[in-house]
Amino acid sequence: MSRARYTRGGAASPASGGTFDSDLSFLSRWSGRRGLLARVMLAYILIVEGFGKIAGYAGVAEYMQAHGVDGRLLPLVILTELGGGLLVLFGLKTRWAAIALFGFCLLTALFFHSGADQAIQLQKNVAMAGGFLALALLGAGAWSLDAWRACAL
Repeated sequence: MSRARYTRGGAASPASGGTFDSDLSFLSRWSGRRGLLARVMLAYILIVEGFGKIAGYAGVAEYMQAHGVDGRLLPLVILTELGGGLLVLFGLKTRWAAIALFGFCLLTALFFHSGADQAIQLQKNVAMAGGFLALALLGAGAWSLDAWRACAL
């Protein structure tokens, strides 16, 4: 029988001595910086793709049409990718942006990456959706405009 203490959710308490999870307690000292790094990594692809869609607007609209999505939705796609990516990057209204981007990633996977030749793209979008779901649940962290605004109140 394990000697680890458990919290309400069934997870081991960080203060539990000798448990496997207690070896990772040092991460809490850097959680603000690492939260920022996680947000940068999630936002990066969206910001780059948003600018790319602006640069190749006509081609992207045709691609959307070819997959049964009205090309007139492209401004909304750009706003979601670029605007949502920037909100996540700066940690402003992070949970709302993360919920929107969670749905966006799943819809993108469904509409554009469900073919047999798109397995890696499908997996990438599902993984990104999982990252945004985690961000929506956990929030932006200490190094964010959300945290700064909360302290200013």
